[in-house]
Amino acid sequence: FEGETQALRPAGAPTLIAQSRAMQPVLRLMERVGPSDANVLVTGEHGTGKEVVARWLHAASPRAGRPLITVNLGGLAEGVLESEMFGHVKGAFTDAKADRLGRFELADGGTLFLDEIANLTPGQQAKLLRALQTGDIERVGSSKTRHVDVRVISATNAGVADEVVAGRFREYLLFRINTVEIALPPL
Repeated sequence: FEGETQALRPAGAPTLIAQSRAMQPVLRLMERVGPSDANVLVTGEHGTGKEVVARWLHAASPRAGRPLITVNLGGLAEGVLESEMFGHVKGAFTDAKADRLGRFELADGGTLFLDEIANLTPGQQAKLLRALQTGDIERVGSSKTRHVDVRVISATNAGVADEVVAGRFREYLLFRINTVEIALPPL
């Protein structure tokens, strides 16, 4: 791969090779944001490397020794989001045969990568927003509040600002997930 430009690679980071001029400002932004705790929204078309960027940012952060938990929000049905994200206690619903940790607890101290965030329904957005605002979660069927410390990296190929204007995405949720936006150029 002669002539390729590679960003400085933190230990454990995926290889990120970027030759185009359009990627150079993206790489510089990643190098500045990676070591921070800032929530990041990664935008770009399908196949542009949003998940690779999320993995790189996690590896460049002080949270690198803790888990990176990935959730494809586009694949979660309305009824299972709470259980997947916040966990549940035994008996909370028919198939809850044992206590189960949610993705927020699994990512505690680390990074939570929320892929396809623009696919959430308004009801799902409200549930996620509360957890992002306070860091407090409750497992389904429990009244015990647990505090988690996670860095959130979200990704989407949708124009989230347009979704806000159209009333399909909560403006305050966008504010929470978009401390820094990394826009990946088309392939």
